[in-house]
Amino acid sequence: MVSRDRKYKWRKITGWTVLCFFLFQNVCGQKKADAIPALIPMPQKLTWNKQSFKIEGNESRMVHRIVSNLPEVPVNSDEAYFLKVTADSVVLQAKTSKGLFRGKQTIRQLTCVEGGKRFVAGCAIADWPAFQIRGFMQDVGRNFMSLPMLKEQIEVMAAYKFNVFHLHLTDNPGWRLESKKYPQLSAATSNSRWPGKYYSQKDFLELVQYCDDRFITLVPEFDIPGHCEAFRKAFALDSMSDPRVQPVLLELIDELCALVPAEKMPFIHLGTDEVWHSYERPAPGLLEAAVARVKKNGREVVVWRPGQQIDSDKTSITQLWSSNGKPKAGHRYIDSRLNYLNHLDPLAGVAQLYFDRICGAAQGDSLRLGGILCCWNDNNVNDEYDIIRQNPVYPGMLTYSETSWKGQPIDPSENFLAKLPSPENELYKAFQEFEERLAVHRDRYFQDKPFPYVKQSEIEWKIAGPFDHEGDLNRSFSPEYGLQKKYPVAGEKVSWTGPYYGGTIHIRHFFGFPSHFSERQGTVFAATNVWSPKDQEIGCWIGFYDWSRSAGRRGGPFPGQGQWHTTDPKVWVNRKEVCPPVWRNPGLAENTEEIPFEDENYFFREPATISLKKGWNEVLLKVPQGANSWKWMFTFVPVKMENGQVKEVEGLRFSVEK
Repeated sequence: MVSRDRKYKWRKITGWTVLCFFLFQNVCGQKKADAIPALIPMPQKLTWNKQSFKIEGNESRMVHRIVSNLPEVPVNSDEAYFLKVTADSVVLQAKTSKGLFRGKQTIRQLTCVEGGKRFVAGCAIADWPAFQIRGFMQDVGRNFMSLPMLKEQIEVMAAYKFNVFHLHLTDNPGWRLESKKYPQLSAATSNSRWPGKYYSQKDFLELVQYCDDRFITLVPEFDIPGHCEAFRKAFALDSMSDPRVQPVLLELIDELCALVPAEKMPFIHLGTDEVWHSYERPAPGLLEAAVARVKKNGREVVVWRPGQQIDSDKTSITQLWSSNGKPKAGHRYIDSRLNYLNHLDPLAGVAQLYFDRICGAAQGDSLRLGGILCCWNDNNVNDEYDIIRQNPVYPGMLTYSETSWKGQPIDPSENFLAKLPSPENELYKAFQEFEERLAVHRDRYFQDKPFPYVKQSEIEWKIAGPFDHEGDLNRSFSPEYGLQKKYPVAGEKVSWTGPYYGGTIHIRHFFGFPSHFSERQGTVFAATNVWSPKDQEIGCWIGFYDWSRSAGRRGGPFPGQGQWHTTDPKVWVNRKEVCPPVWRNPGLAENTEEIPFEDENYFFREPATISLKKGWNEVLLKVPQGANSWKWMFTFVPVKMENGQVKEVEGLRFSVEK
């Protein structure tokens, strides 16, 4: 990104800045007697010294300063910082104000409380980001989000060292940025969802400044020529090849660039992806002209890939959006291929984000700029905040913070995007340590925000099958009648395999990432044992499908009453069947994107209730696959709810053998 530096901006609130205030509010719950503070993202170099600095009365010994003679760092020195905390002082140094700001976020996570007094844990840190771009994207074209809702997400971004906010301002359902020259774009008649909801130019300027105050660059996107139904409605156009499109579009680019100077908004995203229909195809020269106009306004161009070919474009930044997307030779690129939150089950999704190597490397370079985590909630919603509730936004952001700042230094010999490594693998141990930190942040900083994640790495399963159901998804097999070491099938013996680890298990991954089995259909049985310290009824996340918040009920129809899923899976605890929920919208067809989600996925509905006896409890799941079901997976995780927040159930242990 373009380097920016200026006088550091502070707004005093009880001696601390208002920036990331939610973090300061909740940090006071930590006690000095706690274990070493859980930091996210983990710094590049960190040494604990077993000292602590008392803040009250010693503020003058908390020094932050810009200096030029700091040690060199391998990449992205403009955001690097050096921090030393002893019993006598806190010294934060950086070459830029941006670096000081990143270091301040670490100090907040190091702050603890004892006897009503605040302390900073003693340490020495040398830190810098692995990647130049560490971004988050929200789609406000399909579903409008108010400024307070966007600001909440920006606060979290700032606290976890993100530096780019990608705002997808336009899509088929709506053009969300006011144009003074063409007010019909934001008229209610042009928008099929959230009619009349858009950002005034004043709102947009406020949002840009809000990001800038937190050293975050806002990247606005006009997604053209596809995704332009609202645009076509506004001008009564039958096709994007209409000659009237180009002059309007160029004036809109000029109007956008005139709002914010280039040093504060150096990038304009033009989309160019998913031109599926004849009426979306641009006239010859349209995209070339749009790229040229952005450059004339002194901005850099970002485009999606796969996308439209623009022959004259030699300098744009490519944003990769699918596994089919490959970097364009010689072009800088941003990686968004494996991180669409709307497709991610929270448990498997956090693991996928953690094990993905952004740009396929441990750190960025002149071409590998970094990545942007995307939230494409394509479906209509009842309430704007459902986009946060029904997608793993905050656990995903914290995980992406870790890997985009720290990098994923270990190059795995095996692909772990759809399965956890075995406990002997150093990557398993690293992930287990990360999810411990993630749970601490969930409990400390997200008490009033949706954070659908519980520790899962110690949950182990054994699996038998697949058994051939010959097209009958209800067909019964021997494991339903009792657990044995082997089962006779067609003259052979089917054995249990495993252990496999995780709260969500992909039998076969829907995007084809290497998982546990290669078969496309059949019936598998998964079993584990849960040890409970007492007789108790507890909540449990149970699911046999993750309904992506994209393209309706993708892989539907949605199950009817009495079904967990249309493939008729079952779950038994101590041989007692656990009944599925009473669905609010049973039997909906696949193409129902205008009917909002309500209780489709386990993580945004009430947990199921299961009964555990003291000692070991047998859990058995039947998971058929076939017909038109897209995903072959299951989730089973005991949970408890505290003030609306999910947490682990204390004292439970899991084993495939009693």
